[in-house]
Amino acid sequence: MNADWSPDEVKLIVDDYFRMLTSELKNLSYSKTEHRNRLLTLLKNRNGSSLEYKHRNITAALNNMGLPGIKGYKPAINYQKQLLESEIINYITEHKAEVEALFDNFSKSIESRPQIEIFENIDRHLVDPPEPTEISEREPSFLPIKTNYLKKEQNNRAIGEKGEEFVFRFEKARLIRAGKELLSEKVEWVSRDNGDGTGYDILSKNENGSDRFIEVKTTKLSKYTPIFFSKNELAFSKKTDRSFFLYRVFNFSKFPQLFIRQGQYESYCRVFPETFKGVF
Repeated sequence: MNADWSPDEVKLIVDDYFRMLTSELKNLSYSKTEHRNRLLTLLKNRNGSSLEYKHRNITAALNNMGLPGIKGYKPAINYQKQLLESEIINYITEHKAEVEALFDNFSKSIESRPQIEIFENIDRHLVDPPEPTEISEREPSFLPIKTNYLKKEQNNRAIGEKGEEFVFRFEKARLIRAGKELLSEKVEWVSRDNGDGTGYDILSKNENGSDRFIEVKTTKLSKYTPIFFSKNELAFSKKTDRSFFLYRVFNFSKFPQLFIRQGQYESYCRVFPETFKGVF
């Protein structure tokens, strides 16, 4: 069915989505199939595919608001923006204290996970980067929660350091597997040893011995989660260009994976200004 969703239909699926999201962020087990089957009994004119796509719409809308969504739903940004965002805002407004506590705990916590001592098969951790989207995002007209919890999670130093350690060891393993043991000994964890502000976190090597400047961005969510970077990081990526690499680490608290993009940020993602400075 191709007809637009009604307000009642959107409210039902938004409410149910937040029930699933609450369970996921609290690390409680739940069944997407059970939730889908229940919704299908209430939404007589919808099928499983339409529910799946609407769940992806909700994830995209939440990400656009700086809020986490369910990991299993790849964001789909073609949606009824005004109606869907209004229902999400209504839900958050009605449950604000509960939702803010949930998102705040998500942004600050990092679940313990077994230490990976050896990368016996680094290909298990490396995946293809997401395909770029061609549709421009529009900022929501109203944000019920002013904190950008996606950015807050990325800025969680405990998560960031663990992600950088993961990449530091990944790079050593990559070079060793390529038969470049001597180069692997030259990999440096710059942000740990010299502090932030350089525009990158890890100084590694390409197989020909040239420098590989690596910026690490880590999340517990999916690979489609937006990243955030500073003006300095953007400038450094432009300055170093083909020597600059983004390592996007995701799904970190479960089974960490990463994708790699080479070159300045603007060559593979859409860049939006976050803040402005006024000088008098």
